[in-house]
Amino acid sequence: MFVDRVEILCQAGDGGNGCMSFRREAHVPRGGPDGGDGGDGGSIYIKVDSNLGSLSNIVGHRHWKAAKGRQGEGKLKTGRSGEDAYVLVAPGTLVKDLEHGFVIKELLKDGESLLIAKGGRGGRGNKHFATSTDRAPKHAEEGSPGEIREVMLELKVIADVGLIGKPNAGKSTLLSRLSRANPEIAAYPFTTKYPNLGMVRVGYDHEFVIADIPGLIEGAHEGVGLGHEFLKHVQRTRLFVHLVEPTPMDQTDPIENYHQIRKEICLYDETLEARREIVVVTKCELPDAQACAELLSEDLGREVLLISAVTGQGLPELVRLIVAELDEIDGKGMF
Repeated sequence: MFVDRVEILCQAGDGGNGCMSFRREAHVPRGGPDGGDGGDGGSIYIKVDSNLGSLSNIVGHRHWKAAKGRQGEGKLKTGRSGEDAYVLVAPGTLVKDLEHGFVIKELLKDGESLLIAKGGRGGRGNKHFATSTDRAPKHAEEGSPGEIREVMLELKVIADVGLIGKPNAGKSTLLSRLSRANPEIAAYPFTTKYPNLGMVRVGYDHEFVIADIPGLIEGAHEGVGLGHEFLKHVQRTRLFVHLVEPTPMDQTDPIENYHQIRKEICLYDETLEARREIVVVTKCELPDAQACAELLSEDLGREVLLISAVTGQGLPELVRLIVAELDEIDGKGMF
């Protein structure tokens, strides 16, 4: 199950109370105060785990609580601090404050953590309140309460390459051929209901993550067809591979379909217009594929690849071009 948005309530542990105690030993009639401090409450952290690909691991676990601090004891014994709690999330998770609506932080790197609710401080024992005029204080400090915070976790998939295009353009099939991913594939539009990720290894020194972005349609930037749910994952990709179907099932024009997808992406986020792109005509075994590639190349003024994810034609060339583009992007530091 792929989940990319979850709301959670985080409650840090309260600090333990300080202790009021007096030293009692034989032959020490006035031992004085010896109450220990309370332990600090546990805090709640949100931490990135690169082994996760969605937020499904925390579905159904809305309330997160850290342990309370233990109360202090006599003989200046400090109470045990409460254990911290960690909410594990996938790389690319955005943490938003629900009460005030602002973004707290983007968590991108494996092992990166964010303190989201701080535990309460333990109260001081009566030993701290002894003075020259009050050598036997009969009061101690209570522990402070832990923070309570409600946040929204929103995942934007991080991938080197994003496969974009109209529904049924062959994105899932291509992903399954280039990687070991097993996306759902069928002969009808909108088979893919969420982004799928796959790792592509090229020799011993190159690898990249490729994401199949579910079918985008006209009006996606306004939320049509769950457009916002899909488009947000496009923002984190470094390179687009735009798949164009030569003979669409709905009898639409392939060149118009290309420009329509580009328009939707740019309307959603204008900065994506400058994102590098490789244009590919899929299903090259079809009769109209060659003519479609030539017309699209003439329209764009640049090379358009012909591939077939079914027969494997053109896939080695596509992989080599992806690696070259990613190397060039890394060299220029564009992302």
